[in-house]
Amino acid sequence: METDLGFWVSIVIFSVTFFLIVTEKIHRTVISFFGAMTMLVVGMIMGFYEPAQAMHAIDFNTLGLLAGMMAIVAVLETTGVFQYLGILTAKKTKGNPWLLIVALGALTSVLSMILDNVTTIILIVPVTIIIARMIKISPMPLLIALAILSNVGGTATLVGDPPNIMIGSAAGFSFNAFLTHSLPIVIVVWFVTLAVLRVVYKKEIAEKPQNIDQLMKMNEKDAIEDPKTLKIIIGVLVLVVLLFFVHHTLHIQPAMVALIGAALALILVSPTKDPQKVLEKLELSVLVFFASLFVLVGGLEYSGVLEKFAELLTNGAENNIVMTAILVLWASALLSALVDNIPFTVAMIPVIAALGASGVDVNLLWWALVFGVGFGGNATPIGSSAGVIVTSKSQQTDAPISFIKWVKVGGIVTVVGLTITTGLILLFHEQLGGYVEGQKDLTKVEGKIDSGH
Repeated sequence: METDLGFWVSIVIFSVTFFLIVTEKIHRTVISFFGAMTMLVVGMIMGFYEPAQAMHAIDFNTLGLLAGMMAIVAVLETTGVFQYLGILTAKKTKGNPWLLIVALGALTSVLSMILDNVTTIILIVPVTIIIARMIKISPMPLLIALAILSNVGGTATLVGDPPNIMIGSAAGFSFNAFLTHSLPIVIVVWFVTLAVLRVVYKKEIAEKPQNIDQLMKMNEKDAIEDPKTLKIIIGVLVLVVLLFFVHHTLHIQPAMVALIGAALALILVSPTKDPQKVLEKLELSVLVFFASLFVLVGGLEYSGVLEKFAELLTNGAENNIVMTAILVLWASALLSALVDNIPFTVAMIPVIAALGASGVDVNLLWWALVFGVGFGGNATPIGSSAGVIVTSKSQQTDAPISFIKWVKVGGIVTVVGLTITTGLILLFHEQLGGYVEGQKDLTKVEGKIDSGH
């Protein structure tokens, strides 16, 4: 009876917490932390959850990878390199609205493959608004395109988007696995997305820019505030990327690579200074949010909720893994359009992991989840952090982005992108579902869901 009651109580705690995260009536970190503690305390009282199990539920590889990359980006941000790249890109296009979308979109996408796409958006968007004002064109197409293409680009790599970091850690996918499995599909979807933007914004990109002389007089070199630090951090980033390529060969986790890079950045840039200013930009709020979500989902796991959900998924997967993957793709995209994709990803990971532990080959499901949460967030301005930031920043312009204006573009882009991805899954499901080099055996995953929980 205790197990049955704990089953339903854990669902109620998770559902209420999830609802409050979505409605944003309470800050998401505050409510997720409170929900995690409630789940743990209630679990201890009812006998289905213990502190040791909660610690085991936290994926420290994900937290370490996030913290390490945050530290590197925090140091890089002080150099002014993002502003430099934005001004240089705009000058190369000579203010042509369509070329600006292509060039700034490409720049943002590439940066989002290596760095946190939220940070990239925060730093590129203000420069974009300044340029749009200067040449007197509507900033709305540029801003929406930047957010959408940033999300698409971030889906390509292990470190491009927080859900990828979590999925990669759980599935044992290396940095190279994303380059061989995710990047090709992302490239196709990226160009298709660009084509859709061209059609949707046909009228806006026909605008003739003004004050081109003023744009061309901008000196991008003035944006670089610390050339010495920039050279050092570029060297550190090159080393980090190289280590990402070979981390599975060296038998070290991606988190270790990121933390090595962070340590090098600090010791080389400010060995004698208090690193407090850098550490303040590690966004402890985000790390606590992630850790709390892991604890919450751990409660669902140990109360037996995820085991039941996995059984339902197993029935469909055993009959047709390809159709199950397509269902995961579209369902995760739909939910990611309506709510933040991070809580949904955290909840789905142990379900797919348990399915793999039962003997089903779930690689195809992992990739379906990657594409679903990556592309689905583009449908609405609240589906991704990049969308929320861009919508907020647009309020500073003469063309603020409304929910409807976003959906008219993002909805089309998302449906087209998911349709393309569905077709590619149907055509190449054997390649996507194949064994990935360096991947751990999911039948031996610690903490897997079984009847003993």
